[in-house]
Amino acid sequence: MIILNNQEMTSCQHCKKKEVIHKMYIFSSYLYCFICSMDILKKGNRWVPKSLTKEHIMSGVILWEGASPLDGKPIVLIAINDTKNRKNGGMIQTFIMRSDIDPITASRLGEDYSICGDCVHRGIANPNKKSGGADKRSCYVMLLMLLSIYKAYKKGKYKRLHGHTAIAEWFRDELVRLGAYGDPSAIPSYIWDSILTYARGRTGYTHQFYTEGADVRTDLCMVSVDTEEQAKQQWALGNRTFRVGRFATDMILGKEVLCPASDEAGKRTTCDKCKLCSGNEIQAKSVFIPVHGNGKNNYAI
Repeated sequence: MIILNNQEMTSCQHCKKKEVIHKMYIFSSYLYCFICSMDILKKGNRWVPKSLTKEHIMSGVILWEGASPLDGKPIVLIAINDTKNRKNGGMIQTFIMRSDIDPITASRLGEDYSICGDCVHRGIANPNKKSGGADKRSCYVMLLMLLSIYKAYKKGKYKRLHGHTAIAEWFRDELVRLGAYGDPSAIPSYIWDSILTYARGRTGYTHQFYTEGADVRTDLCMVSVDTEEQAKQQWALGNRTFRVGRFATDMILGKEVLCPASDEAGKRTTCDKCKLCSGNEIQAKSVFIPVHGNGKNNYAI
């Protein structure tokens, strides 16, 4: 199946060659370049990307289901045990999604507000399109990867953890990414408290500091900001920030540090070892990273 309506660039999941998405082919919910796609058809092979294997997808659990505090619509929190994400290292990833609409459709219709709120990287909803996500989406998260998780959820592949003790024990001695997709402030914070009871550490980011209804925890999460002015406002309130900019030279020296896991910093470490992005509970400078990921060409701030 070929994708026709997306102009973004991404890498082939097998050979890692960069291609425009609309020139790529999809097998098992993953994108491949033309050459690798032909090999799949010839050999009957179905390569699984290293970043998220079927085994990893099936190792997930449901942590919470309910109404989003942002708009009252149904959402779900799912944890996936070890996605082998090269930047994050071996952290357990938590995904916040609409429970009634697949993530690609939710993005296209603007229904991802329930889980992403006012984040500027959501792009522009376009209900007139028949497929694909929002226009001009600059978020680094690939919606196709989320679709695999959503489908497994709808097929009943994930068990549900009930109560504080079960959740706390599942995350014992683990490192956790709060909201690998979706904003942690869209989930009741007592769930995060349960998750982190015995966890070794976390990273997390929220764009919802001023969003009505959001359950914002600056002790647990970095406040995501988009401009120097917004960053300075948060610093005045005593909050640590995570800011995306166009170039490394846009960083405010003395207040921000360059993300050590970024390309620009030479990928000196991974998130699971660094843990700078742990909110106000640690005393450290704020973090800056140049725009990155599949949607970086749509960055317009």
